[in-house]
Amino acid sequence: MDSGLVYLVQTDTTVGFLSSYDEKLSTIKKRPIKQKTLQVVDSFKTLKENCRVPKKQKNFVRRSKLTTFIYPNSLSFRVVSNQSHHYRFIKKFQKLYSTSANITKQNFDEKFAKNCSDVVLYNNIGFNETKSSSIFKLNNNSIKKIR
Repeated sequence: MDSGLVYLVQTDTTVGFLSSYDEKLSTIKKRPIKQKTLQVVDSFKTLKENCRVPKKQKNFVRRSKLTTFIYPNSLSFRVVSNQSHHYRFIKKFQKLYSTSANITKQNFDEKFAKNCSDVVLYNNIGFNETKSSSIFKLNNNSIKKIR
C-alpha cells in the first residue's frame, strides 16, 4: 500500500479521505492549504513520537474515545482504538492525515468522494456519514473544547 495515495474509507468516526499528504487532502476539499489537517495514529507510542502530551492531561487523553486533540506544538492527532474496524488499515501506515470526505462545509457526496480518491476501501458497514470526532485544544494548564 502506498501512503501517498488518497484513500476513501469508513473511519472510526465518519467517511474520510486519508493520505500522507495533507496538501492533497486540502486541495480535494477546496480549503486553504495552510489550514492544518488532523492525523490519525495507530498507538500511543506513535503519538509520543510526534508530540508531547502535557503531563496534566495524560489520563484524559488516554481515556478519551473518538476524540482529536490539538497539542501545544499545534499539531492535532487522534489515536484509533485497536478495537475499531478502522484500526487494521491505520496500523499498516502508523500515521496518516485524515479529513471528512466532502467539500468543506458541505455534506458527504459519495460520487464526489469516489471521484476524488485513488483507492476506495469497502467494508461490511458501507459508507455512513456520522458525527465527527470531538476536538480539544490542550496546553500545559488547560483544556479547551473546540468542537
